[in-house]
Amino acid sequence: MKFFSSNTGNFKSVLKKYFSFKNETASLEPLSEFLEAIKKADFNDVLNFFKQDQNFAENFRYYLYRIFSDRPFNLSLTEASILSENAFIPELKNRILNKVLPPVEHENTVWYLIDNVSFRPKKDLEYFQNLPQDELTELMQILGIADFIRNPKVKNELVFSMNILSWRVTGMALEVEVIKMAPEYRNFDNPFLALQNELESLAEDFNKKPQHQLNSKDSHYKQIKIYIQQCLDFVTIAFKNSSKYGISGKINHSLLKIRQQVRRILEILNLLVIDNEQDVIVKSKQLIFNILIYKSHKNNVRDLVNDSTTLISHLITSHTAETGSGYITSTSKEYLKMLRKAAGGGVIVGALCILKMIYSYIPGSEFSHAFLYSFNYVMGFIMIFLMGFALATKQPSMTATTMARVLSDVKNTKRNYWDFAHLVSKLFRSQFIAFMGNVLMSFPVAMIIIYALDVLLGINLAAEKSDKFLKNLNFITSSSIAQGALTGVYLFISGIISGSVGNKTVFFKIPQRIEKNPLIKNTFGHHFAKRLSSFYARNWAGIMSYVWLGVLMGITASVGSFLGLNIDTKHISFEAGNLALGIYGNDFNVDLETILMGVSTVFLIGFANFSVSFGLSMLLAFRSRKITSVEIRKIITHIIKYFGKNPVIFFFPIRSILDENAKKLIKETTKSEDH
Repeated sequence: MKFFSSNTGNFKSVLKKYFSFKNETASLEPLSEFLEAIKKADFNDVLNFFKQDQNFAENFRYYLYRIFSDRPFNLSLTEASILSENAFIPELKNRILNKVLPPVEHENTVWYLIDNVSFRPKKDLEYFQNLPQDELTELMQILGIADFIRNPKVKNELVFSMNILSWRVTGMALEVEVIKMAPEYRNFDNPFLALQNELESLAEDFNKKPQHQLNSKDSHYKQIKIYIQQCLDFVTIAFKNSSKYGISGKINHSLLKIRQQVRRILEILNLLVIDNEQDVIVKSKQLIFNILIYKSHKNNVRDLVNDSTTLISHLITSHTAETGSGYITSTSKEYLKMLRKAAGGGVIVGALCILKMIYSYIPGSEFSHAFLYSFNYVMGFIMIFLMGFALATKQPSMTATTMARVLSDVKNTKRNYWDFAHLVSKLFRSQFIAFMGNVLMSFPVAMIIIYALDVLLGINLAAEKSDKFLKNLNFITSSSIAQGALTGVYLFISGIISGSVGNKTVFFKIPQRIEKNPLIKNTFGHHFAKRLSSFYARNWAGIMSYVWLGVLMGITASVGSFLGLNIDTKHISFEAGNLALGIYGNDFNVDLETILMGVSTVFLIGFANFSVSFGLSMLLAFRSRKITSVEIRKIITHIIKYFGKNPVIFFFPIRSILDENAKKLIKETTKSEDH
């Protein structure tokens, strides 16, 4: 095709070149050049030219009939913009390849015609969509295609397309793993089989009466719409049940494809419904636009990513959010309990600071140091988790999903926005007291341990590293804030891992397998198997989350050194301990300015930890819950106003008349998803 040919000229020269006579060619070049030419012209001029010279209109109509008459278009309805059988990664690779090197299609199809006539399908689609509809209608009338939706061949293609989609949908919907996702339908007739039978009955009617015209009062139409809605309800219930039963990538892919195909059947069905003469031209145009829309989105990578990741992120955040509400304190008792848990975590972190410093003195390769640091973090984090203590910055990735679930599940009213703002204040003060608990204990514990070692060994182990510790705690001259943000990313990733492992635990029924495992029961007894099952269900997702957090934090400095990059991780609790080591290593000969700078940097690192992990988690949760930007702006506005009126409540557990309302928000949300 001569897409960029200089011979294209204006539309008149193209029409005179190809359509001043009855053109018998099957070449697509005339149509391609005509489309390129009219986009540069005033569309009214095109209409007037055809009106003034009917011969050109007649010859062009004849040419269109020749190139379209024997080309089926069912592929454009059943394949375009529908997920393939491939899983996500193979499908992504396939779409990227198709964008770079378009596939070779069968020449005798409308699909091939569009590929070879329209070099930029999205641009061409926008052009036709922006044309005044009355002018486009007039062109279709001039070319004699304003009523082609009534053509028996066109109707047969539409009915055949619906049947193809129905056969495929029924096959996928009857897979054992898919049916398991919606046990509510076990006692009902399968809506997919009913839909298939009804569509086959409709096809028989059209075969017997090719001129038969479907209308909105037709019994076939009404029944098919009912079955379509039932099929969509099946998919909706299956996705909702993912929080109960878990979901695999394959099932997620199948459900997405089923939903796409069922919706496509409904779109095709609506094209066949003609209630009055005005519907004829409307449906004729709609069919053309639908084919162009489907085709232009066939290899759209963004659509694939959006469809495939939204539900996966939903199920991950659903499982993560189960523990999120436990990190939001409501009463003074809960507030003090959080302080005690964070203080316990701070004690362990203080000891970890000493151990990491000792490991740094051990001679060895970057790999050995990465292993030792990772082991140190993993060991400490798992101890914090299993002993019921709290690592402050680990909470945002949990609480963010709970907050987003509340936003998506409650009714969006002004009163609920105020209640939600109060809920945010409870979350903020919970994070604040957790920060304080970690920091206020990791600092003195690190100081006490290094002093004890100095007394026992007669060596100040922190002396050699003290200058480095203090230098790193200067946010002006060091990259400590950026490194704190990197730690926030790791905290976010660990939250995703927690949700993913939780989903797999539920989907594969691992706790039940452990409890029923004959080897475990016969070797250790049924009581042990039951306790092990319960331990796995409660703790495994959290353990794996902390393991990977520890590994990521432990290997970063070594990987950075290997790559020649000055990167590391900074965590508020560990940096508070390092500040203590820096001061003690200098025998307390540290000026006030350095101490204040160190304290400021520690809390700025904490802010970076919190804001990045919480922000990324909220973005993922918002995406999974499909919360709009308008809602987000409204809630942020209410939070700011609420903070202006009640700043103290964001830091301390002051009783409020909104306490009960905020508690109801979480309860309603918890009930809305049957875990």
